[in-house]
Amino acid sequence: MLKQIDTNTTQLPPKTKETLKGALNDPTRSMRALVKGNLFFFMQYFWDTYSDEPFHTNWHIEKICKELEEVAHRVGVRKTKIHDLIINVPPGTTKTATVSIMFPIWCWVNWYWMKFIATSHSDKLALESAEYSREIVRSEKFQAMFPEIGIKDDKDTKSNFRVIEKSIRHIGRAPSYKIGGGRLSTSVGARITGFHAHIIIPDDIIDPRRALSEVGIKEANNYLDQTLSTRKVDANVTTMVMIMQRLHQDDPTGHILNKKKENIRHICLPGEIINNYKQFVKPQEWIKHYTKDGLLDPIRKGWKVLEEHEADLGQYGYAGQIGQNPTPPGGGMFKVDRMPIIDHLSSETNIVRTVWYWDKAGSTNAGAYTAGVKMSIMRDGRCIVQNVVRGQWAAEDREAILKSNADAEHLPHHIYIEQEPGSGGKESAEATIRNLAGHAVYADRPTGDKTYRADPFSVQVNLGNVVLIKGDWNVKYKEELALFPNGTYKDQVDASSGAFNKLSGKRQVRVLGNRRR
Repeated sequence: MLKQIDTNTTQLPPKTKETLKGALNDPTRSMRALVKGNLFFFMQYFWDTYSDEPFHTNWHIEKICKELEEVAHRVGVRKTKIHDLIINVPPGTTKTATVSIMFPIWCWVNWYWMKFIATSHSDKLALESAEYSREIVRSEKFQAMFPEIGIKDDKDTKSNFRVIEKSIRHIGRAPSYKIGGGRLSTSVGARITGFHAHIIIPDDIIDPRRALSEVGIKEANNYLDQTLSTRKVDANVTTMVMIMQRLHQDDPTGHILNKKKENIRHICLPGEIINNYKQFVKPQEWIKHYTKDGLLDPIRKGWKVLEEHEADLGQYGYAGQIGQNPTPPGGGMFKVDRMPIIDHLSSETNIVRTVWYWDKAGSTNAGAYTAGVKMSIMRDGRCIVQNVVRGQWAAEDREAILKSNADAEHLPHHIYIEQEPGSGGKESAEATIRNLAGHAVYADRPTGDKTYRADPFSVQVNLGNVVLIKGDWNVKYKEELALFPNGTYKDQVDASSGAFNKLSGKRQVRVLGNRRR
């Protein structure tokens, strides 16, 4: 049994080491005391009841466990809380398993009466964590170790279950029990009635898509302020433990930190500290635990994985979710000197797919431009911008130009028309689709800020993965990209990011550069 626990950790106090030595001689008697007294050991011991994958330890997990223990012990003796806890770590670093799944169970082992509210940005995620917790308690392994802890039969659902403490007074008779705490799992926006908690766990209460919307950010922050804040058993004792990756300057973490409360302990652990993220590590003394390569967790988040994340998330997404610093990209977002220009496509060019993407405008010699970008993606993941058409035309002239470009194509391709919000935008897109009858044409309804939408494309440009075909449009095209997002015009960038996003979809574009710079 002890093989499931890493006994070489440097964090072991002398008393725990003595318990561990006793467990080697009498594991049945001593293991219970060992895992009951240490959340980190508890996780390792019961990991196989949660996951089929092996448990890979890392220093940040042990540190977070110690922080959680301190919160629980204070709540357990009903002392006035010192602080709420905010933990920012990248996705995929065992954060939900630690905080939302294992931590409540460990607390029930020590304080069966403790009540939890756990919430996430969706019902699916909230209920999934709850189900894991419930199944661990039900497992043979857990019941063999802690037979006194169970789940009340008539209060046993994924969204709301109650814990009981059993006691056997007479052999052969059913055990008596005391009703204890429990877990209510819910999502942002849901009403909570009749339940108050000793510990409240907001776990990723906003997702990346909603974080690009002011409405989504406001909804998550209001849920913190107006709903969760009222669900406390005792306002002086109940503690919030929020865990999430950063997604926006005003996301729930930013929202709370901007209030400048003194009773907040902020743990912030970027996935790497090479690319100017060292300053965001909190507490700063934890920097010493990062690897020589500047990595938080080399097993789960090595450089190859981080390079893939940057390609998929873009600069802004990477800075937030990995670097824990969601600062919007500024000028110089596109490093246009890294865009090679070639005379023409060779016969050996292996193109997978080609699209035209149009960002329409109705201006004549003034205002915004209509811009169309023809882009292809190759098997090696690089993109080729084959042509850019740009002008300020009246509606009838613009539609004629779109049709002539579509008719000139000899190979199959898709055409996308950006649909502006509102009924006018819908009618305009539908008119263009009718005009291009006979071609594969689709209306596209992009959401979020133009800067964020351009982010994935800018990563590929900056890695040298975007090639231009020589043409008289090259100069104006590179000029607009170089000035974006602070330049006057954004039409070519918008069309380019739309084309790239349609070509790449959710697949991860191969990264040809080296992220460690």
